[in-house]
Amino acid sequence: MENFDASLSTYFKALLGPRDTRVKGWFLLDNYIPTFICSVIYLLIVWLGPKYMRNRQPFSCRGILVVYNLGLTLLSLYMFCELVTGVWEGRYNFFCQGTRSAGEADMKIIRVLWWYYFSKLIEFMDTFFFILRKNNHQITVLHVYHHVSMLNIWWFVMNWVPCGHSYFGATLNSFIHVLMYSYYGLSSIPSMRPYLWWKKYITQGQLLQFVLTIIQTSCGVIWPCTFPLGWLYFQIGYMISLIALFTNFYIQVSLTLP
Repeated sequence: MENFDASLSTYFKALLGPRDTRVKGWFLLDNYIPTFICSVIYLLIVWLGPKYMRNRQPFSCRGILVVYNLGLTLLSLYMFCELVTGVWEGRYNFFCQGTRSAGEADMKIIRVLWWYYFSKLIEFMDTFFFILRKNNHQITVLHVYHHVSMLNIWWFVMNWVPCGHSYFGATLNSFIHVLMYSYYGLSSIPSMRPYLWWKKYITQGQLLQFVLTIIQTSCGVIWPCTFPLGWLYFQIGYMISLIALFTNFYIQVSLTLP
């Protein structure tokens, strides 16, 4: 396994250049294998979980869902606030921001973005709860693609571009997740459901964040700085894929509404 990891690291270095040494030794970041294994296990559970639950009664999970969603709401709020203050303290440039130009503010951003990466692993539980509650209709291609890709992409982001221009999408996404997980948590309480007016705006907000991220990322292409252009092009392509999938989801949901 060590030889395989060394070979993988050599390949990544040849493809992407040297890693950012500021995250050396950080939990889950030194090698890619744990992230990859977690992703494979997730996909196996997505495949086998519904089969296991087919002839079993669904679990309620109400209490744990409230706690889980409240926890992710608070974590998302923490990340959003810390990213905003870090960007402010580092006087980040909206149009393009390198990864080594803001000193301690960069380190603050890196620490928060590690939590953002780790939160993508925690969010695998979204799918597991769907399986346990037999809400298999919610386990869509979009859902699985989004969960798996985000964890893996952010492993690479944290190792090569863990601050600078990488902050923007994570900041917007953290804000959207405050809205999303607060809704999920409160909707687990039947008496609260009539008051949850913002459900229909969540997908709209997600689409808006993708568009804004493309605009901000494109600024880094048009007015480049020391942030690697290849990452910006990849970000734009990934956002386009999410826009396509989320738009399709939004249309399908709209068609089912009265």
